[in-house]
Amino acid sequence: MKRAEQAADTRVALIDAAKRLFATRGYLNTKITDITAEAGRAAGSFYNHFASKEELLEALLADVAATGDALAGTEEHEADFSDPDAIRYHVAAFWRVYHAHAPTMLALSQAALVSGDFAGVVERFRRAQIDDLTSHLEHVHNLPATPEASLTMMGVLMDGLTRVWSDVPEDEAVEAITRFVYRALNGRDYPPPADTHQRDG
Repeated sequence: MKRAEQAADTRVALIDAAKRLFATRGYLNTKITDITAEAGRAAGSFYNHFASKEELLEALLADVAATGDALAGTEEHEADFSDPDAIRYHVAAFWRVYHAHAPTMLALSQAALVSGDFAGVVERFRRAQIDDLTSHLEHVHNLPATPEASLTMMGVLMDGLTRVWSDVPEDEAVEAITRFVYRALNGRDYPPPADTHQRDG
C-alpha cells in the first residue's frame, strides 16, 4: 500500500473509531489514546491527521453537513415552507441525518458545553443552516417571529424531539413535527393529507 493510501486508511480508521467510542462512552470520556487504540494505530499517528480531538470532531461535523447538502440536492427537495410537503421533506431529512450521525450530534453538544471555541464552531454551523433556510420563508406571511427566530425555534424543536423520540417510528414522528411546524410558521391549520377521503371511503 502506498504511503498516501496508508495515510487515508489511517484517517478513516481514526474517524470510525471515534464514532464508536463517542457512541459508547461519550465525547468527554473518550481520550485520544482511546481512539488510536480502538483504531489499532500507534498513539502518535493521531497527530498526523488531527491537531486535537476537537479538530476530529469538526471533520465529523463536515460529514454531517455533507449528508445534509446531498439531501438538499435531490429532486424531492422543495424550498417553500408555505407548503406542508416542503416542511415534511426537511423534517424527514433532519430526522434521518440526525439518526445517521447520532454519536456525532451528541458529541457536538458535549464539546460545546466545555469549550467556548467549539461552541463557536457549532454556532457558526447553526447560523449557516439558518441562512440556507431563510429563502424557504419567502412565501410565509404569518411568521410567529423574525425569520431567524422562527427558524431557530423550528431547529430547537426538531433537535429536542429527535433526541427524546428515539423509540417513536420515523413516519409518526415526522408527521407530528411537520403538523406542528406548519401551524407554527404559517399561523393556520394544517391541511389534511391528499388521500384522506380515499382512506375514509
